[in-house]
Amino acid sequence: MMESLIYWRDPKKSGPVFGGVLLVLLALTYFSLISVIAYLSLLGLTGTISFRVYKNVVQAVQKTGEGHPFKEFLEFDLSLPPEKVKEISEVVVAHVNAGLSALRRLFLVEDLIDSIKFGVFMWTLTYVGSWFNGMTLVILAWVALFTLPKVYETNKTQIDANLEFVKSKLAEVTSKVRAAVPLGKKEEKKD
Repeated sequence: MMESLIYWRDPKKSGPVFGGVLLVLLALTYFSLISVIAYLSLLGLTGTISFRVYKNVVQAVQKTGEGHPFKEFLEFDLSLPPEKVKEISEVVVAHVNAGLSALRRLFLVEDLIDSIKFGVFMWTLTYVGSWFNGMTLVILAWVALFTLPKVYETNKTQIDANLEFVKSKLAEVTSKVRAAVPLGKKEEKKD
């Protein structure tokens, strides 16, 4: 489902999702989260009350007994299945544990080169943070989520060729640095 949205397989579905979330994110840059939630809730509530009153008036005038206009939604089961919650929480815990393990490895300098690369990445993020605030980055990530997969899909061969070239150059530089800095090598286990 998510894949069909971000690859714009059905623009009638992708457009409203992309535009709606982008509108909320833009609203969050100007208003507090509480205000945005309150205004969106009021907007939704006004719409549903208006529709319910309209349907009641139409039913009274036409003397039909169609019932509650939101009956199918009221009967829809919203409860979360415990198995699915457990499965998702196990996946989340596994990712958190892997992330904590990687951070421990990087901060405690298990591999000097990897820790230096991490340091350069964090240093780069200081510049990104000075240029953009968090909400701007979230908006950019949302726009990228709906544009980059489609761009990649249309230009896959050229992008793959360029990525392979960049990977080979990075591997070449990393191997040269590892050879020049013997302190950065991991201790090999002896049997």
